[in-house]
Amino acid sequence: MLRDFLFQFYDEILSFSYLVLGFGLFQNLIYLLQLPLAALELRKINLRKKEDNRWNLIKSEIALPISIIIPAYNEELTIYETVLSALSTQYPSFELIVVNDGSKDDTLAVLIKKFGLKQTDRFYESQLPHREIKATYTSFLYPNLLVVDKVNGGKSDAVNAGIDISRNPLFCTIDADSLLDPSALLASVQPFIEEPEKMMASGGTVRIINGSIVEDGAITKLRLPRKILPLLQVIEYVRAFLMGRIAWSHIEIVTIISGAFAIFKRDIAITVGGFNTKTIGEDFELVIKIHRHCRENKIDYEMRFVPEPVCWTEVPENLRALKKQRIRWQQGALEVLFNNVGMLFNPKYGRIGMLAFPLMFVVDVLCPILEFLSYILFPIFYFCGILNIEFMLIFFSLFFVFGIFISVMSLVLEEMSLRRFSHVKDLVIMGFIAIIENFGYRQLNSLWRIMGWWRFITKKQDWGEMMRVGSKSLQQ
Repeated sequence: MLRDFLFQFYDEILSFSYLVLGFGLFQNLIYLLQLPLAALELRKINLRKKEDNRWNLIKSEIALPISIIIPAYNEELTIYETVLSALSTQYPSFELIVVNDGSKDDTLAVLIKKFGLKQTDRFYESQLPHREIKATYTSFLYPNLLVVDKVNGGKSDAVNAGIDISRNPLFCTIDADSLLDPSALLASVQPFIEEPEKMMASGGTVRIINGSIVEDGAITKLRLPRKILPLLQVIEYVRAFLMGRIAWSHIEIVTIISGAFAIFKRDIAITVGGFNTKTIGEDFELVIKIHRHCRENKIDYEMRFVPEPVCWTEVPENLRALKKQRIRWQQGALEVLFNNVGMLFNPKYGRIGMLAFPLMFVVDVLCPILEFLSYILFPIFYFCGILNIEFMLIFFSLFFVFGIFISVMSLVLEEMSLRRFSHVKDLVIMGFIAIIENFGYRQLNSLWRIMGWWRFITKKQDWGEMMRVGSKSLQQ
């Protein structure tokens, strides 16, 4: 019988069970630490906002010119709205570069028709690896719009081409399914204005647009998603951006800046070789490469996360697309961490090597495996009489009750600082979602992260496609 077989390994099973609880406790303590750190950072930012008037920067000369780079692959349904949104950005001086990465649909045709493009020559010096650029187009309607048509090479390859062809000291990457708040770019550049020599990168909050009404590249009515999967992801995004990344920014260990909305200094990005075309977590790895280069060369530098700017993005609405996305995210994180494993507990890299990397290895490498195994094995151990009811109650509290607490507190932080939920009803809905995400959805994510491990081991890579619904569907 299974019970008799398991009792042969009683001591080993108990040791494993307590190991899982130990790692679970450590992970939750990390989240618990992030809450006050995020609150302190938000308070500091709010105090600074009272002293600043960013709108004065629009007419000033201190805001560095910036190139907005949008890589696009099979984005015919969303590219028009994305480009219109980017063109309406309130910023003193910017160019918009859309890189069509060998799309198989009508992405390029939509751009040519909607923006009156004509083929032109654009001189550039090739400094980063990318596939051949076939043609460049400019618009007689929007002089600051440049469209690049190139051979398909993947997202990193496309962004590298955009960096090569850009002409400004800063560049901003935006996903082709995303819309910027008009003031988002101006707010995100603030760290570069405050620390023009030291600042290497900054990022802003990414929020979910599903369910909202979008017209001509602008959100005319902000609403919560109407479907359960996007609602669950709203909680995840609030927790990740408003708690996790703000907290680490407060103690200067920012390691992830989302490629959906990130700003980098162009010369440092070129110095470290741009985006790696052989990894999936290209935005994550570029940040790590900059940390590594600056630490190894004793360069005084900073990176910062700014919570106020918002980039709105469309997220998967079905399990198949979401599964593929999360598997890729896990694979990308593992690639970056193991490619830079020499930084782990290495005092040469300061708090990045001694604090940030160990935390990432616990959260992204060890915990997904242990948590997934616990969901399967602990019930078996309990029903076989190896684990008692007290142990199971501790396990339940640690992985479920504490998870609900962290999600709810993230919503509280959001409401106290940014207040992006316009109705009390929305907060009630999200409070309910913060509870139910721990029962089924969290376990699915653990499974997908294990599958990401398999992709990492087998080294499978691709651009990755998500079915877009377009702005009309966003109105439903």
